[in-house]
Amino acid sequence: MFNHIVIGSNDIERSKRFYDAVLGTLGAGEPARNQAPSGHMRLFYRHDGGVLCISEPINGEAASVANGGTLGFKCSSPELVRQFHDTAVAHGGTSIEDPPGLREGAMGALFLAYVRDPDGHKLCAIHRPKPAGRA
Repeated sequence: MFNHIVIGSNDIERSKRFYDAVLGTLGAGEPARNQAPSGHMRLFYRHDGGVLCISEPINGEAASVANGGTLGFKCSSPELVRQFHDTAVAHGGTSIEDPPGLREGAMGALFLAYVRDPDGHKLCAIHRPKPAGRA
């Protein structure tokens, strides 16, 4: 459904260090660095058909967080969810909500972890176990 997502950063180099480490757990490589005609810097992380762009705000104002917004990152196992979470915390992120673990809800059983990046954006690492009896 999505082609790309763009979030703002107030410190592009700090964001690069954070996202290089965190997205590296998912297999994303170095971002493409781009300076827009307006002069603001952007980082484009490409992985598995999607793009996450970290950008200095084009209007020159401070980046702010979407209240109620969450970026969810698909993980292939509960262990990868924990690694994503622990790497985020080790690189300036903040663990939020419950510790990484299995949760039951409207979407069935999910293994989740939530963190905030250094600019305050809410990130979710998520693994959806296959239902019993399904290959």
